Amino acid sequence: MFHLLIDTSVWLDLAADQRQSSLLDVLIEFLAEGQATLVLPSTVVNEFHKNRERVAKASAKSLASHFGQVRDAIKKVGGDKRQKEKVLNFLADVDHRIPLIGGAAQATLVRIDELFKKTTVVEPSDQAKARAADRAISRQAPCHHENKNSMADAVLIETYFEYLRSHAGAGNRFAFVTHNKNDFSLANGNQKLPHADIANSFSKIKSMYFVNLADCLRRIDPMRVTHMMWELEWDQQPRGLTEILNWTDRLTTQVWHNRHMNWVSRVKQGRDTIVSREDWEEGYKKNPSYNQNHTPIDIWEGARRAARAAEKQLGKGNFGPYDDFEWGMINGKLSALRWVLGDEWDMLDT
Repeated sequence: MFHLLIDTSVWLDLAADQRQSSLLDVLIEFLAEGQATLVLPSTVVNEFHKNRERVAKASAKSLASHFGQVRDAIKKVGGDKRQKEKVLNFLADVDHRIPLIGGAAQATLVRIDELFKKTTVVEPSDQAKARAADRAISRQAPCHHENKNSMADAVLIETYFEYLRSHAGAGNRFAFVTHNKNDFSLANGNQKLPHADIANSFSKIKSMYFVNLADCLRRIDPMRVTHMMWELEWDQQPRGLTEILNWTDRLTTQVWHNRHMNWVSRVKQGRDTIVSREDWEEGYKKNPSYNQNHTPIDIWEGARRAARAAEKQLGKGNFGPYDDFEWGMINGKLSALRWVLGDEWDMLDT
């Protein structure tokens, strides 16, 4: 059994960087199957809840600010207008995806919080707190920096050491995982190694030190983690604004063209009539409902030209006739894309 103490910095980074979110899936699998168990100090839980809202907002805000500055800079500089337009369109796509990225971070934070609720929380003992205080007084890692209060980190590492001593036994292995290399890792050396002040409590087999969660999980089951990571690295990116607008335009054209062809069919059947502009205006004066099945010839000719242009734009085989299923799919796609862009559901006006 692997006993894992994962520092708050790792949990928060899982949400902040969506490229790491697949690691959470792997970890939850191991926990569910009994290959690993979490050592969850209350200090980690408290720090997580203290910072989760900041991470959720920062994951989207930092991107929005960064790309906003880039966009402003591009507008100010000279250069080829077409190239600038391409870059600005790309940034518009990114800007459209930013809320989705922020939402993904929030979803990961919720999953972590749910995992915490299912895990027994370890309260630091008075002895661990006393040993942490001794570290601070002696300026030992993680309290070795000037003008920095690392007491919480000292309590965390002492909680890990205490848990290690109390659960030592055949078949038990332990790992401390952190992204806080500045406080816990070897100074002026290989940061994958623990600082000299805490190195005596770590080894290559029994009690391991990691600055990368993926490396830790691979130690539990190398072959399986490699396979799972390969599958989970597939990342479904949200569609860009330009692509959504292009498809909205295409689907709108398909819907309009189909309605036009229904109109053509009604004219051929004699249900609708094409008349001169003069006859139409005279008929409308006498009866406003006259225009419901009578159309001025100039509008008819304009619609016919628009239909030929639509057929050229869509390409052969992409403008019907449709069966009921195909027609439903086209209208459903258009409704969904318009909803994404801010319209209400079922807005199918052309």
